[in-house]
Amino acid sequence: MINLAILGATGLVGQKMRRILAERNFKFDNIFFFASKNSAGQDLYFKGEKYAILELNEENLLNNNINYALSALDSPLAKIYVKLAAENGITVVDNSSAFRMDPEVPLVVPEINPEEALKANGIISNPNCSTIQSVVALNPIYKNFGIKRIIYTTYQAVAGSGINGIDDLKLGDWGGKNNFYPYQISHNAIPHIDDFVEDGYSKEELKMVNESRKILSDDSLKITATAVRIPVFESHMVNIVVETEKPFEIEQIFELDNLS
Repeated sequence: MINLAILGATGLVGQKMRRILAERNFKFDNIFFFASKNSAGQDLYFKGEKYAILELNEENLLNNNINYALSALDSPLAKIYVKLAAENGITVVDNSSAFRMDPEVPLVVPEINPEEALKANGIISNPNCSTIQSVVALNPIYKNFGIKRIIYTTYQAVAGSGINGIDDLKLGDWGGKNNFYPYQISHNAIPHIDDFVEDGYSKEELKMVNESRKILSDDSLKITATAVRIPVFESHMVNIVVETEKPFEIEQIFELDNLS
């Protein structure tokens, strides 16, 4: 029996999870949608049926015989409820950054290391939005030619900040003042995603560095990253400069599916 839960079901990521489950007609026996106290009790429609949103708390999470969960929670809440779920026998796929660098938690990209999911002890983490699309392209190059260094430059849409980022862009487009970003995002580009650390990198940039090394299982990789927020609603772009260990002809890169 699959009793599935979505944690943070009403946010942007939770909405996307619901949409993909419906599109793929994923099979389950029961499904539960969790959100904050403000949304609890409201109705949510999924695949033509009406469900009541449950408040995310310990009692509701542990008393519904849930055995699998998809988490769209922010890191602070994930550290509480994803951990609680895993400790009580629920296998959770977590979208936050809370456990990505935990050596006991697999960081999984299905096209690269699906076997790592089988080693999970309750929590399976997925990478940062820009990391995940980058390593899918880099993995066959790494396997066939080796990689000396990677230079990432990412251009990320406001949807990556959730509803607050989207609202700021809408306000700016109509001449309003920003409420969420430190500067106006409309007609602007801000090289500041997440907090800065002492060495001048932002946490978003360090996610790309550290997560890429973990997914490719190579801590020796030389990687640097720049992350920029841009004034579009959806769609991220990544520019990647790669120096390989072995020489190659450009035609070989386009044939890597055959070489992998």
